[in-house]
Amino acid sequence: MSVTFSSRREGGITASRRHILCASQSQSDSHPESDRQVSEGISYDDANFGYMDGHVDAIDDALVTSKRKCTTADNPLLVWLSDRDEYLAEMLRMDGRGDYTSDTCCKCASAPALFRCDDCCDMQLYCGDCTVCNHLPSPTHRIKEWTGSFFMATSLKKLGLRIQLGHAIGESCILPRKSFNNNFLLIDTNGIHEMAVDFCACETSQTHTKQLLRMGWFPLTTVDPRTAATFRLLHHYHILSFESKASAYEFYHSLVRISDNVGLIKKDRYESFMCMVREWRHLKLLKHFGRGHDPVGVSGTKEGECAVLCPACPQPGKNMPPDWKEAPKSKQWLYSLFLAIDTNFRLKRRDISSDEVDPSLSKGWSYFVEEEKFKSHLKEHLSETQEKSSCSNHNAVNMAETKLSQGLAATGVGTVDCARHNFKRPNGVGDLQKGEKYINMDYLFFSTLHNNCLDVLNVSYDIARMESLPESHHISYLRIFIRFFIPKFHLPAHIKKCQTMFSFNFMCFVGRTDGEAPECGWSNINLVASSTKAMGPGCRRDTLDDHFGDWNWKKVVGLGAYLVHKMQEAVIEKADHEAAFQEFNAAISSDHRSAWTVEMEKWEENPNDTSVTNPLKSKSIQITQAAARLKLAEMEAEELARGIDLSLHPDISPSVLIASGLDLKEEERRVRAVSEGMGLHVSDIQKGTLVRMRNVLRRKIETWRSAQVLYKPAVQILTTTVNAEDIRLWLPSSLKGKPCDPRLQAYKWDLQYAQAHDVLEELRQCLRVRCSMLTFKREWVHGQGSNTRAQNALARVHGQQVACTKRYRVAWEALKTLAPLLKKVGWRGRLQDLKDEDVKPLVDPFSRETEGCRRLTWIWMMTGVDTGSDGGDMDGVHVEWCKSRARAMRWAEEIELLQEEMRRVLQFFDWQANWWNEQQDRLVCETAAQREGLVAYAHKQAHIRRQLA
Repeated sequence: MSVTFSSRREGGITASRRHILCASQSQSDSHPESDRQVSEGISYDDANFGYMDGHVDAIDDALVTSKRKCTTADNPLLVWLSDRDEYLAEMLRMDGRGDYTSDTCCKCASAPALFRCDDCCDMQLYCGDCTVCNHLPSPTHRIKEWTGSFFMATSLKKLGLRIQLGHAIGESCILPRKSFNNNFLLIDTNGIHEMAVDFCACETSQTHTKQLLRMGWFPLTTVDPRTAATFRLLHHYHILSFESKASAYEFYHSLVRISDNVGLIKKDRYESFMCMVREWRHLKLLKHFGRGHDPVGVSGTKEGECAVLCPACPQPGKNMPPDWKEAPKSKQWLYSLFLAIDTNFRLKRRDISSDEVDPSLSKGWSYFVEEEKFKSHLKEHLSETQEKSSCSNHNAVNMAETKLSQGLAATGVGTVDCARHNFKRPNGVGDLQKGEKYINMDYLFFSTLHNNCLDVLNVSYDIARMESLPESHHISYLRIFIRFFIPKFHLPAHIKKCQTMFSFNFMCFVGRTDGEAPECGWSNINLVASSTKAMGPGCRRDTLDDHFGDWNWKKVVGLGAYLVHKMQEAVIEKADHEAAFQEFNAAISSDHRSAWTVEMEKWEENPNDTSVTNPLKSKSIQITQAAARLKLAEMEAEELARGIDLSLHPDISPSVLIASGLDLKEEERRVRAVSEGMGLHVSDIQKGTLVRMRNVLRRKIETWRSAQVLYKPAVQILTTTVNAEDIRLWLPSSLKGKPCDPRLQAYKWDLQYAQAHDVLEELRQCLRVRCSMLTFKREWVHGQGSNTRAQNALARVHGQQVACTKRYRVAWEALKTLAPLLKKVGWRGRLQDLKDEDVKPLVDPFSRETEGCRRLTWIWMMTGVDTGSDGGDMDGVHVEWCKSRARAMRWAEEIELLQEEMRRVLQFFDWQANWWNEQQDRLVCETAAQREGLVAYAHKQAHIRRQLA
């Protein structure tokens, strides 16, 4: 099979499909016709590596049907091993002249052929003059000279190549001016090169800086420049730093080794390279945000103006409906802003340099706050005492003053993010000193809200006072409604009160927001911590700003796919949780349903009002081990009362016969459990106990069977001699095809149906007790002895739980057998087949399911489940009903919110495209070439936004 892969987009075909293509190729000898059919049906476009008109289904079918094991022929590495001698020989052959051993130049055919280029796709040798002529457009290619026995590195400068700036390639200048000391160093993607550069000194010549820039070379200085880097190198490193987080030091020294891997180059231009990289980042920032199109110029840039905004968040004037302030109250929540605040203590900075020596090139123009104002504010409030957190386990706040900060100028950074889409906010980043102080975080929070005109804010963090902030950072509490939340992942670390009052799961009008957006972004930025910690303050802020901007831009590009994925998930989850709640709601009595709804709605209006009852707070007392043992004793007493001391009377009614039979089956289960629980080495005492239990059980069964024969004579011929616990009692549901009194079947149905419900209630009780005991054990039980006793108690509960499960399944099978005989319909609506995954507690503290995705099993949603035997049972059902209602509401809100966000994204891109179109006419240009560049860039940016939309 023959397939041509585009060298520009190797990733266009998935690894699994490449494997199938290779597998198909390896099978072509045995299946030539089928291979030809597949290969004829597939073609690729070299430009974008997409499927043209080929039959993609052929590959998809191959992916499904190909199940054979991978062999040696399928692994290219194993195949290559047999050919490595050939590869090695060819690599060594290239160290010589190969096929080009002629002594004369292949181009001029007169001079000796001594030079070969490592960067040209041409292995022929040329003379010095022809080599220079060939490389006028490519002055940074690496040249090697044949010494007669081996190739040695040389340079185009040594061969006489001079680069004339200010003129077209090949043109000469009447007044050329050599670079300073005739020494010029150019850094390119293939190494560091010594160049012979001539500047133009004609009457119409431009400055040396402009001549270099128009050549695509970025000069280090504006006065007598002697060092430059190509635009392609700076662009290459810029993108590489975003994706691999490679430091400038590592990148520069890799270029040194490309130039000379022996280590003989001594000229170090690392600091020069760092300076050019920093200037390049800054200029690209200004270019991307239209500062070159503004008549005011770069100096007119405002704080936060060079930040990539979130298209899905409400941006007044950009993606909001013109009448959004007049929207109905029921829709106002759709225009709220979700913010998340977090800190990162890995992004430290050593106490190196200062702002005076190393200032930032952008003064708060993107994500970091303006440093001078920030430090001035911190200095004014340096003496204020840090407020201690009243919640638990908040060492980042309570121990802020004790954080190790020796030798550090910044212990980390704090950020304010878009909580739903994980965008860094403009002016929402700042340094921390000695831990996570409220004063730092407050300043960042109100800085990013500067000039905010939205009416509703949802904030996932603890916020401090606003009065201490500068007046420019104040917002009106009378106009803006602010709600505070705790991120979902951090919620369990807070006290019980916080877990309901500040939870995204239970508050209205937040959808499925989790508030954990900043945590997702730290993994991307943490990789630069090792290089930024040793930078000066300005360089570090500029570098982090650049990385934050790239993070935001990648979020913009992926926003469409992200929102579609979230919508697909929300549609499925909404339907599931709505159906689950309706099922649960139908099982609750109408009185409870009405009362609980009113209670929940009242709390949702003002969850912070202490006078309003919190319906999500459990009012029952936790079961202790002593209480659990008491409960177990009571359950065993009820079992003994039902079956162990059963007295039989010769005059037995049919209903008593069936009830006694069910009790005997339960006693058989107990004896069988004792028999199965014995180990390999059974003592005589244990054997004696088991025999006595079997004898008692057999006498009871024989007494009961004497009455059974009166009602079902057929059982006489069905009796077998086995252990007492294995004797078949032949109750009505077991007599398939045998005559049986219909009254007995009806009595059996009624008693078995009631027994199924009793067993389910007993099973629910076991699950409650076991869950409480597990929680108690985890929090309070320590030491080997205590743990052993706790494990024994848990084993007893678990055994009871398993027994209840088996008893219910026996009852379920009996009901399924009797239902057709008695023509019972509708009974399955309440009882269902009990699977292992259905046996789960009402609230499982060890479950991996999140609160917003948790589903109750059917055993907790049966009619009458809210009328438990004690108040604690009903209280648990009450809380879970409220949570089930909240889950259904949050998913419904999520769909509404996602629809609004999708609309906002499209409108934002449309606004941004129009904004770029307006920029092309703002600046009055001196030349036509300059205007053409401005217009072209504006059109390009507008086109990108329309493509994104």
